[in-house]
Amino acid sequence: MKIYTRTGDRGQTALYGGGRVSKDHPRVEAYGTVDELNAQLGWAATQVSDRGIRERLELLQSDMFVMGSILASPPPEGGRPAPSLPELPAGRVQEMERWIDEAMEPLPPLRNFVLPGGSAGAAALHVARTVCRRAERAVVQLDGQGDGAPENVVFLNRLSDLLFAWSRLENHRVGQEDVVWRGEPV
Repeated sequence: MKIYTRTGDRGQTALYGGGRVSKDHPRVEAYGTVDELNAQLGWAATQVSDRGIRERLELLQSDMFVMGSILASPPPEGGRPAPSLPELPAGRVQEMERWIDEAMEPLPPLRNFVLPGGSAGAAALHVARTVCRRAERAVVQLDGQGDGAPENVVFLNRLSDLLFAWSRLENHRVGQEDVVWRGEPV
């Protein structure tokens, strides 16, 4: 089976459930950035030392695949039936909040802004966090057009907080101090 179709060679792409839009459409931007986030989560999983974080990142990758499919599916038009879509796990946002609390428990309180960096795993989690924030902005834009799902915004907001907490925990567990911003050039 060939993986190329040539159907997008003119800057259009098909949506799940029907229809075609320009590849620069806000819907494509939203699900494309979620896909990029998914890839960053996969890369971060290869960099972190903590098996528990790695397993949870892999779980969240499945959630990102679900979110991408939801975002790639426009509301049905013209009598077209809505595609059958998976749902994000009920309670995942609350579960992420528990994971954040667990991660922050052994850490010293924040007294400065933290710069992305430290260990390789923490840096990878920071990159994933910034891509998550970009995905959140893209989903907010889509939702502002009445075409998104507000629960995705909540999910991504919490996920970015979780990635920050895990970056600090990863540094802590490998004996690396967080890189703090001192408010002045070094």
